[in-house]
Amino acid sequence: MSSIATKRGDKGETNLIGGSRVPKSDLRVEAYGTLDELGSQIAFARSICDDAEVNERAKEIQKELFLVNSVIATVPDGKRTPPEVPEAMIDRLSEEVLRIEAIEGIIGDWSLPGDLPAAAAFDVARTVCRRAERVLVRLTETDDRPQLANVITYVNRLSDLIWLYGRLLEVRAGIDSRLRDETNIAGNKWSKAW
Repeated sequence: MSSIATKRGDKGETNLIGGSRVPKSDLRVEAYGTLDELGSQIAFARSICDDAEVNERAKEIQKELFLVNSVIATVPDGKRTPPEVPEAMIDRLSEEVLRIEAIEGIIGDWSLPGDLPAAAAFDVARTVCRRAERVLVRLTETDDRPQLANVITYVNRLSDLIWLYGRLLEVRAGIDSRLRDETNIAGNKWSKAW
């Protein structure tokens, strides 16, 4: 059996899908590395979450992130054709966002997470997702492959959904995570996933 320690990265380079070697500081590597971090954070959130529905969907998202990462890691003009994030994957996220938003008590004000460990873990995942989105936008400034447009849309929608998972867990646990109480409601009352 071969070792995972190939030593090929000992000088700070790595392979992209399709054969090119790039420095580990390459923006593509930063993008798929941040999405890998997101997958790990979702895994942690799942590990402390007792909600079977959220756990199952989060597990599916972890699997989808492997496809998303392969789009990013595939060399544009390499030996392999880059895969694509299908519209159906984005549509599923959008439908789930709308379904959860329609639940009473989900959206009412800015959220102050932290009273439920699993919800807080999903909030950390959301911040990692937003960071991945920022890296992806920077990547598109030098890589204009059409496949990346759906990647950015997917990641943007995913951050909304992850935020909603936190709120859903809180609502199901009877936790009010609104930032303001009834006496302090001035300003925008719409809960934002940022």
